[in-house]
Amino acid sequence: MTTEQVQPRGLTRRDLLRASAALGLTALPGARAPASSGASPAAGPIMKPLPPELFTVFGTNAETKWEALRGQGYHTPIDRFFVRNHTATPTIDAETWRLKLFGSGLHGNPTVAQPIEFSYADLCALPSQEISAFIECAGNGRSFYTSQQGQTVSGSAWKLGAVGVARWRGVRLSTVLRRAGLTPTAVDVMPSGLDAHFISNGVDLGAVRRPLPIAKALKDVLLAYEMNGEVLPPDHGFPVRLVVPSWIGIASIKWVGSLEVSDQTLTSPWNTEFYRLFGPDYPAEGSLPLTRQVVKSAFELPWPATLQVDRRHLLTGRSWSGNGAVRRVEVTADGGTTWRPARPIGRTSRTGWLRWEIPWRPTATGNYQLLARGTDDTGVSQPEIAPYNTLGYLFGAVVRHPVVIA
Repeated sequence: MTTEQVQPRGLTRRDLLRASAALGLTALPGARAPASSGASPAAGPIMKPLPPELFTVFGTNAETKWEALRGQGYHTPIDRFFVRNHTATPTIDAETWRLKLFGSGLHGNPTVAQPIEFSYADLCALPSQEISAFIECAGNGRSFYTSQQGQTVSGSAWKLGAVGVARWRGVRLSTVLRRAGLTPTAVDVMPSGLDAHFISNGVDLGAVRRPLPIAKALKDVLLAYEMNGEVLPPDHGFPVRLVVPSWIGIASIKWVGSLEVSDQTLTSPWNTEFYRLFGPDYPAEGSLPLTRQVVKSAFELPWPATLQVDRRHLLTGRSWSGNGAVRRVEVTADGGTTWRPARPIGRTSRTGWLRWEIPWRPTATGNYQLLARGTDDTGVSQPEIAPYNTLGYLFGAVVRHPVVIA
């Protein structure tokens, strides 16, 4: 279920103080950044604490441990929400930040030098919307191409913890585009982040950016400034980020600073070199740019888990899909000979996930594998094997979770 609350909202002194607290400052203005971008580099790649009981760290990225979500409710707490950074979390002053719009898809064709600008206060004064939606890295589950399917892939070896569901509040992207003078001939919108340029193999690829087709931009995309009822934290995009429901995480650009609106198709390395499927089953240029996520399921258990024999254990987990709401989850502990339906917990959502539980009483010691298989409301279920691609995107096969019964 997607919730919507639309209302005018002004930027109050309380908002400024909350934004200041989010950055660890005493007041705004503060942490002044270069006038050109409104951003300055952080001391490390991730600002928030990353205790080992909550996260597995991969350099600039932090994966949530699934056992840390047990008992945490529907929304992922901010302190447990995964972090995917290309470089490092920047420090941005909300008072000097501006969202700049330009391009041939706007009336008057505003330029980079003379864009249409919205301040933080301007956005907060516009009608707001709140949605519950997952954000998930396209490479979530990548490690299983190797560990389950024996295939070599590149990129961070995520298990299943590069995903989280939050309540996001902000302004519809469509509202801002129309106020900026969107033309009927607009084709693409290219949001760009204010984090440092990304260097790949010694080549500066520039700001992290990736175009959205205008149809998606106008449908359900949010320019979010709050997360779970709090000012958006720095690691999750302060002061403003995109939230693109059901699509791969790279579409939800953090620390957004500009939007190019074009009447021509736009490209960037993030929809040409990356975030396509490459490999023996794809053309040399790769598949079309990736959009929707696939179905996945995860147990809220350590990896591996150790459980006691001849005791009743209540297994819990979550399943989600970019195609729509998950309607059914089945679990097996015998390699797929017997599948049992899991019991849903609470609501399901087309842009979030389904929480579920199932009792299990193992009667013998030894090594087991628990498997959970989700099916969404379009009828798509998780397969046994995920189609191979060299960058390890969109692993959607049923994951074999190791458990030792002692």
